[in-house]
Amino acid sequence: MNEPNYLPDSDRIGVLTSTVLLAFALDHLIRSPEFNLEVQLPGFFLSLPLNISTAMSVLTAGLTATGMDWLLRGHPSLNGRATFQWWILPTLTTFVIGVPLTILPPGIAWWIGFAIGGAFLFFVFLAEYIVVDPGAPYYASAIAGLTAISYTLFFILTVALSYSDARLFLMIPALFLAAALASLRILHLRLSGRWEYPWAVGIAFVCIQIAAGLNYWPLSPIQFGLMLVGPLYGLTNLAINLSEDLPTQRAALEPVIATALCWGLAIVIR
Repeated sequence: MNEPNYLPDSDRIGVLTSTVLLAFALDHLIRSPEFNLEVQLPGFFLSLPLNISTAMSVLTAGLTATGMDWLLRGHPSLNGRATFQWWILPTLTTFVIGVPLTILPPGIAWWIGFAIGGAFLFFVFLAEYIVVDPGAPYYASAIAGLTAISYTLFFILTVALSYSDARLFLMIPALFLAAALASLRILHLRLSGRWEYPWAVGIAFVCIQIAAGLNYWPLSPIQFGLMLVGPLYGLTNLAINLSEDLPTQRAALEPVIATALCWGLAIVIR
């Protein structure tokens, strides 16, 4: 933290990261009975499991958003701007980390996941702080890092949901929200601050349609994740290429190749 003009205060980012991780640790240590919220609809019975982890996920996401706002208030280039655009990825990161931590059994595997999640959070907080100022020396690296983390988080979420055998009515909203937020943030970063809401919603809709179909295939969680992250990457890059006025065939070339590689890898991997 040798450049205070571009990097966050070490005490603030440390407190923020440790506070969010403390919430995860408390959720892991405190056990509570689970109950189901049951709703009978015409021809359909909805059973939604609720426990302390559900409440903690919501509270931790809110803590992350408010903490990110607090961290950004110390940025010299903020100039009173609203900070909500820098909340998106940290909040999504917190949500995604919470899913595998809920699934992992107690023991060394959980603590490894906890440490990896903490590293993810720290680097997301750091990168989001850096991209506030386009003139920062690490701006391009921060954008590349946030883009990579966005795709990685979506992949982790799909794998975790598939591994947990989550029911489709729970999986679809989670994947839609994650795909929409990830693509929206990537497009905003890559297109110089433009908000492409129609593209983000459309990309998320395509992803959940594919997920709904793949849910009934005999796929491993890794295969399921690869076959969803491919379209997310391809469609997001297609949107970027078309927004930069590239010819349609050239704009579609990289997305098609990337999606085909992900699907090919999914076929090979077991």
